[in-house]
Amino acid sequence: MWLKVVIVLLFLAVLASLSSALFFLLRDMGAPQSKRTLYALGIRISLAALLLLAIWYGFDSGILSNTAPWAEKY
Repeated sequence: MWLKVVIVLLFLAVLASLSSALFFLLRDMGAPQSKRTLYALGIRISLAALLLLAIWYGFDSGILSNTAPWAEKY
């Protein structure tokens, strides 16, 4: 159960980082030397990589499973 909580928190953090990058992009339009948007998007990429690793770990360890009806066809 703890892994599902971690996955949800990482997903929410990715969304928060993406929205902050949009905010910085709109806020710093007249300041070309500002790198806040770049840093926010870099954080988003790192969080997304952690999210993918958490999902991979969940499937690899058996904590997460696929219960879709079409899962056994492929």
